[in-house]
Amino acid sequence: MQYEHVIDERPRNGIILEVKDLKQHFPMRGGFWRRAAGHIKAVDGVSFFLREQEVLGLVGESGCGKTTTGRTILRLYDPTAGEVWYTRPDGSRVDVAKISLDEMKPLRREMRMIFQDPFSSLNPRFTVRDLIGEPLVIHGVAKGKQLEERVAQLMEAVGLNPVYMSRYPHEFSGGQRQRIGLARTLSLNPRLIVADEPVSALDVSIQAQVLNLLQELRRQLGLTLIFIAHDLSVVEHISDRIAVMYVGKIVEMAASETLLRRPKHPYTEALVSAVPPADPDIKPQRIILEGDVPSPANPPSGCVFHPRCRYAQPICSQEEPPLLEVEPEHYAACHFANELDLAGIGG
Repeated sequence: MQYEHVIDERPRNGIILEVKDLKQHFPMRGGFWRRAAGHIKAVDGVSFFLREQEVLGLVGESGCGKTTTGRTILRLYDPTAGEVWYTRPDGSRVDVAKISLDEMKPLRREMRMIFQDPFSSLNPRFTVRDLIGEPLVIHGVAKGKQLEERVAQLMEAVGLNPVYMSRYPHEFSGGQRQRIGLARTLSLNPRLIVADEPVSALDVSIQAQVLNLLQELRRQLGLTLIFIAHDLSVVEHISDRIAVMYVGKIVEMAASETLLRRPKHPYTEALVSAVPPADPDIKPQRIILEGDVPSPANPPSGCVFHPRCRYAQPICSQEEPPLLEVEPEHYAACHFANELDLAGIGG
């Protein structure tokens, strides 16, 4: 299939995904005629890149736009504006935000998603064989005995006994259901996976099992992941780099250890202060943010974080700070990123 929006076939230093100024605004409708009375700016100018076989953690409070970003990248939502450049195995680049849904279909074999809720993301009328095998049937990859053998392989890969492939989702625990969802995601050998809070609905002990499984599968299969979560300690465990979101924008992005130990944005500092220290003798200095998270339907002027920032100056309410590289591969959207001495883990 030919793509109209392939403009560059040169390799870009191993970058598999490049998101530029991505926006997803949902209309707010009211009145008798249900006309648009405004917009919810769920994602408002997000930009980042992702290298092949890398894990990028996307973290932030509930409602900050993490899940919407992931769904928009995979075209489960049509973006309002922006570019989503995906590099195919042959080196050609496709702007996923611009191609048609027919052109998008073959890319869905390469770009997959793990959904957050293992209870609602699986069809209760399907057996495990049908759930895991459905993508293989839709894309014409396997059928009959070959399909059943592939389902058995996938179940073993995620730690499930193939004997249970005739059972239904309600016969499994939450952790087992998430493993079924993971096997379904892996069925087409994807290159890029968006994992939308895959462990948030699970018990802590099961969370560790699923995270370790993801780490092992990543090493074995060479997976590239966007790992979405609201728990910074979970993101730290699995991510090479972390991007912090606040009210639809990325406010900081850096290597995991760098961001946790030397944050450059006051919001990141507050998130890091909530991570329990590994040493029980260290008393954490928790930063309690005042006020509420602004509404994405009416975000504040200037820096979106300034109403809750203890370092805010007049310029913060007047000018929006761009996301700039303040240190090598360390990006922050703060007017005073190079001046503030912020505390990280152990700080």
